Amino acid sequence: MRNLKSVGTAVAIGLTGLSCVAAGAANAADTLAKIRDTRTIVIAHRDSSVPFSYLDDNKKPVGYAVDLCLKVADAVKRELKLPQLNIEYLPVTSSNRIPAIAEGKADLECGSTTNNAERRKQVAFTIPHFVAAVRMVVRTDSGIKNWSDLRDKRVVTTKGTTTVKLLNERDKVRSLSLKLLEGRDHADSFAMVEKGQAEAFPMDDVLLFGLRANAPTPANFEIVGDTLSAEPYAIMLRKDDPAFKAIVDREMGRIINDGEIYKLYDKWFKSPIPPKQVNMNMPMGHLLRDMLRFPTDKVGD
Repeated sequence: MRNLKSVGTAVAIGLTGLSCVAAGAANAADTLAKIRDTRTIVIAHRDSSVPFSYLDDNKKPVGYAVDLCLKVADAVKRELKLPQLNIEYLPVTSSNRIPAIAEGKADLECGSTTNNAERRKQVAFTIPHFVAAVRMVVRTDSGIKNWSDLRDKRVVTTKGTTTVKLLNERDKVRSLSLKLLEGRDHADSFAMVEKGQAEAFPMDDVLLFGLRANAPTPANFEIVGDTLSAEPYAIMLRKDDPAFKAIVDREMGRIINDGEIYKLYDKWFKSPIPPKQVNMNMPMGHLLRDMLRFPTDKVGD
């Protein structure tokens, strides 16, 4: 699914990065030199960020983002003309993933990390590989198709999430008189819809598709509603290392423009995945599809 304009964009990204190599040569961050010396690239991964980055039955890191990082690792190997490149995995959590990259413990972070302005003060990001959108899961027999259908309805949100703020804003603007409930965690919130204690549960759509896929009867639920917000997920790498970033950006551009990313998406979001062979049945959203037409590491905040 090549697009001439997107090819130009990807090439421009690569050239921009390469033009900065000389300027950044004196910078302390020199990932390529480290990789060349050690013949090893360190990939940070998550344990349970399905289907982006998680452990299979053999405790091996797998997932959509992990596959992308392995392709980037191959590109680094080619660039450095190494006969062999060892892959070392480093497990990280939501709280230590940014320090792991910023402090040089890992070279790439492959998970479900949103590229935003606050994080870019500490790390860099390549072209996004996913865009999460806040929508809602409802029962298929609820008659609810969009946010305006929630008037006077019971809506559950997970405690401590930003979705509460989004819902309160939506409630205020449209005077929907929502009856807000709170779940202990995502599983608890979904269970309240399952049991009929709430009519809707808004959250990142990818999490909702995962919850639905693992429900006893997935067909009883559907994900509906216009998007309330968009979260671009991207591979993280160290700041101020233009030579390394140029390779990562160029490989991500190639994966997108050669159509490989669509095959990877279908593998992880539209096919049975390990370890339970559950199919998330999540079609590619229009936000991600549009972003892939013109790949760039520049995102809105």
